[in-house]
Amino acid sequence: MPVPFPVRILVADDHSVVRGGLRLLLDNEPDLRVVAEADNGVDAVERCLQGDIHLAILDVAMPRMTGLQAARELSRGCPDVRALILSMHDREQYLAEALAAGASGYVAKRGADKDIVDACRNAMRGDTFVYPSTASVALREKLDRTRATDGFALSLTPRETEIAKLVAEGHSTKAVARMLAISVKTVETHRANIYKKLNLRDRVELTHYAIREGLVEP
Repeated sequence: MPVPFPVRILVADDHSVVRGGLRLLLDNEPDLRVVAEADNGVDAVERCLQGDIHLAILDVAMPRMTGLQAARELSRGCPDVRALILSMHDREQYLAEALAAGASGYVAKRGADKDIVDACRNAMRGDTFVYPSTASVALREKLDRTRATDGFALSLTPRETEIAKLVAEGHSTKAVARMLAISVKTVETHRANIYKKLNLRDRVELTHYAIREGLVEP
């Protein structure tokens, strides 16, 4: 499919300063144009479903629906819309989850001013963009695991990450089940697994974890 000119972009982040900064960077390029903004994942998906969006830039930690959830929804409902994930982190887990969700790339916020333009162009060409330090971290973490003799702490799955975020935001079990279209029992099972994996006792400790990992804002 030929790359459209200009590429019509939606920027989704719950911080207006981030959205404004990305708009300034992208609108300076002749082939890129920010035509829509959203401050949560639900609105981002709904705007893309209206059509005329070619690329969605999604913050990984947004209210109502994470960037990973939004990317997953877009891959199902708007397969022609490419997605890029923005994150404060450059850990292997986030990279893997972003690509598994159907995103075309992963950009760390601290390098966005240098990398976001290339990431957008790569995504529209059908290539995958990975922030350079993320690739380095992924390799280092893999080597560390290979060298380890006592194993390492279990990581959360993408679904567990979604549920951990929603629970930490204060949503009830029934509300989480409704938002993710799964049963209450399934949510309870995932929540128990989350607490066990992370060695947490309650929602308060889970909230501290979510803030520390950048899943929710303090």
